[in-house]
Amino acid sequence: MPPRIDGVKCNGCGICDEHCPVDVLRMDEGSGLAFAKYAEECWHCGVCRLDCPTEAIDFVFPPQMLLI
Repeated sequence: MPPRIDGVKCNGCGICDEHCPVDVLRMDEGSGLAFAKYAEECWHCGVCRLDCPTEAIDFVFPPQMLLI
């Protein structure tokens, strides 16, 4: 599950790109917004979500991932 980025809320600040420990997120040069370039490499650590000043990043996990 890659991070889901709300293009309306994203202000293009780049904090998520700077703070991602595995460089999953990048800034699109055309739109200036964040996107998950290497989605399959995401650790789901949540750093991007926690550091986003506009709360534009979220994770949606399928139910089978939530079961213990």
